[in-house]
Amino acid sequence: MEPAGPAGSPQDAASSGAPGSRRARGARRGVLRYALTKLGGALLSIGMVVVATFFLFRLIPGDPAIAYTRDVPLSPDQLALLRRQMGLDRPLPEQFLDFVLRSLRGDLGTSYEYRRPVAELIGERLGPTLLLVGTGLAVAVTLGLWQGARAAWNHGGRLDRFSTGLSLTLWSVPTFWLGLLLLMVFAAGVGPVPGIFPTRGMEDVDAPDGPLYLLHVAHHLVLPCLTLVAVVYAQYLVVMRSSLLDEIGQDYVTTARAKGLRDAEVRRRHAVPNALLPTVTLVFLHIGLVVQGAVTTETVYSWPGLGLLFYEAIKGPDFAVMQGTFMVLCVAVIVMNTLADVLYHVLDPRVRSA
Repeated sequence: MEPAGPAGSPQDAASSGAPGSRRARGARRGVLRYALTKLGGALLSIGMVVVATFFLFRLIPGDPAIAYTRDVPLSPDQLALLRRQMGLDRPLPEQFLDFVLRSLRGDLGTSYEYRRPVAELIGERLGPTLLLVGTGLAVAVTLGLWQGARAAWNHGGRLDRFSTGLSLTLWSVPTFWLGLLLLMVFAAGVGPVPGIFPTRGMEDVDAPDGPLYLLHVAHHLVLPCLTLVAVVYAQYLVVMRSSLLDEIGQDYVTTARAKGLRDAEVRRRHAVPNALLPTVTLVFLHIGLVVQGAVTTETVYSWPGLGLLFYEAIKGPDFAVMQGTFMVLCVAVIVMNTLADVLYHVLDPRVRSA
């Protein structure tokens, strides 16, 4: 029999750590394979969006050349020349191939209405949309998680019934209707309620400079953000409430209570962190959808973002702007969905072992 080596020898450490190291490497390779698979699916989805973007807006009635010169009488020859300059006289397959090649270069075309590159217009409007969506999402997530946790911990109580019923009611209300209602009451004013918020836009012509400008924009942001939060936060409340209800019945919560920990401490340190996992992935999953949902909000409040740009392009019709904006919104949804899937796979070991 060979003598046993000293405890903690390098041979023992290597032999005992090898299975763990192999498992860790296997887990990393599994996550990498999963991420690459999802990336391939995302690229395929983006390719399908490019195809759908081009052909979908060709079904909209109306001639862009006529819409572009709606107030200017043109002869048939002049109209034909304009259509040739806009590339509308070429065969549809040739227009599609040109659209795909330009999209790969980041060239989304030139707006018929603004006579500017679509990518430049989208870049200008992206900031206001991110401000509205970012602020609304931050408030909605915070409010939804807080109310969802309290509702689940007081399951069946008046707070649970009231918060859940109110959030689901607001969730079912059409965004444009709620926006118009808030606009009528708090911007235009009804009866004894004065109009205290601006009716449109992100800033006034006489907007102040410096730090006061931030307050000025925040004043304009209140109603659009409130509309977006009212419609969105119920999703986070419902998911957090459901997840926490599942965690409350687990053995570790019973053990923590048996040790004499206060309910607030059990909820904050044990139950809520474990219930956050579905909500974390839901945030990424809904970022793209919230961006799309901002289209209605921006249109109601004339907020100068991508949503309003898309709405104005439909009225044209301005094919280049419609295509570019629609593609950006769809790609945002695809990217966020992919990140949500990969993040859930990384955070939850049960998914990796399935």
